[in-house]
Amino acid sequence: MTNPESAAQALYQAKKTRVPIAPLTETDPSLTALDAYEIQGHLVQLLMGEEDKIVGYKLGLTSKPMREMMGVDEPDYGPVLSSMVFDDGVTVDMDDYIQPKVEAEIALMLAKPLQGPGVTAAQVSDSLSGAIAAIEMVDSRIENWKIKLPDTIADLASSAAAVLSSRVVPVDFDARLCGMVITRNGETVATGAGAAALGDPVGAVAWLANTLAPFGVVLEPGHFIMTGSLHAAFEVEPGDYVQADFDRLGSVSMTFKGGS
Repeated sequence: MTNPESAAQALYQAKKTRVPIAPLTETDPSLTALDAYEIQGHLVQLLMGEEDKIVGYKLGLTSKPMREMMGVDEPDYGPVLSSMVFDDGVTVDMDDYIQPKVEAEIALMLAKPLQGPGVTAAQVSDSLSGAIAAIEMVDSRIENWKIKLPDTIADLASSAAAVLSSRVVPVDFDARLCGMVITRNGETVATGAGAAALGDPVGAVAWLANTLAPFGVVLEPGHFIMTGSLHAAFEVEPGDYVQADFDRLGSVSMTFKGGS
């Protein structure tokens, strides 16, 4: 049986050394999602020990293409730490990561606290300060992205970085219909719409608040929620320039260097 603290320490070292580890579910096939969230909690504490703090949450595997690509059948979540957040136009060194991929997302910013159970999409709408164009960089501390649901949950939901536009737009529109085009070096890689995120980005935040309720977690004012990829994540290489253009929200971009 997996020791949660030992598993968290292994993931922590993998993140620090950029040397991935074998899937946790390979050494312990009995590992459950609940076990994995316990491991995630220990990993967050290790990272927080470095004067980091939680500034939001990410939802993962909210779109059908992502669940199919990862071979799982339900979403997951993880906290976003302050050290993982970058401004629009950032240049990221790939040598700081293991096997990064990118995905465009709608981030929603909270003006009021949210705590489940029973949170509705209408309550979420009333609690928002706005929506933000975002790119998430995902990374896996598990070898070759060979993950099952407990593996990605334990590994911070495979999160690595969030790149946010500086423009916060009031959510006075139907977020399900917010279209997006993401390009790499000027060529379209994927398109998507807000409805890919669990059917509705606003509803996805309600799902998160209610899922966190048994743990007593409150989504705080000022927190942002990465509501999930609008397309299948894709790999990047040094020199790549990635830009996501959203209806109403504008654009957000990042450049990659490194590869030594």
